Amino acid sequence: MKTMTAFRRAIDKAPIVPVLTVQDVAYAAPLADALIKGGLTSVEVTLRTPAALEVIRIMGDMDNDLLVGAGTIISEGDVDAALKAGSDFLVTPGTSPLLLEALSNHDGVILPGISSASEAMARFDEGYGVMKFFPAEASGGASFLKSLAGPLPHMDFMPTGGITPKNAADYLALPNVIAIGGSWIATPADMANGDWDAITDKARDAVRIGRDKG
Repeated sequence: MKTMTAFRRAIDKAPIVPVLTVQDVAYAAPLADALIKGGLTSVEVTLRTPAALEVIRIMGDMDNDLLVGAGTIISEGDVDAALKAGSDFLVTPGTSPLLLEALSNHDGVILPGISSASEAMARFDEGYGVMKFFPAEASGGASFLKSLAGPLPHMDFMPTGGITPKNAADYLALPNVIAIGGSWIATPADMANGDWDAITDKARDAVRIGRDKG
């Protein structure tokens, strides 16, 4: 896995992380090329399809600077499989005691999922300074994260879930948001249609939104 310094350097350049559900291994290379062409620097490949691990492996082996993370990590088996596939970082939707134990055995960039102040405080005490806020819109959205910035200014978040081009800027304007995750940039339909140009265009638009962060 990559270091937090490398992860932060990547998202500083483009604080939008596409959340990808990839159905076919054949999509991996053209998808990565399209996203890089659009200016993005990192991706989260969800472990929701049989193709996911091979997609991570292919993207990670390509000659580019794209950071390739694994999302929907929910078990020790997912942790092991994602690391063997070469994932640069791990993202979880939440944390069970068994999953926390498995994660504690690994260094590198791990973004555990939280949806409350108490969960955020617990994960910080366990050593996680950056967390995934999920599902973002359903859990209070940008207004919730804004309310956490006062009492918990030492914590950073990557909100994911329900974020669109219309509300992305609201999240990125917050001091405790270092990046956002979004599934709109490369949809399953885009991939199935081979519409790589459309993905590149949406990536470019996302980068423009990210430039206004801070």
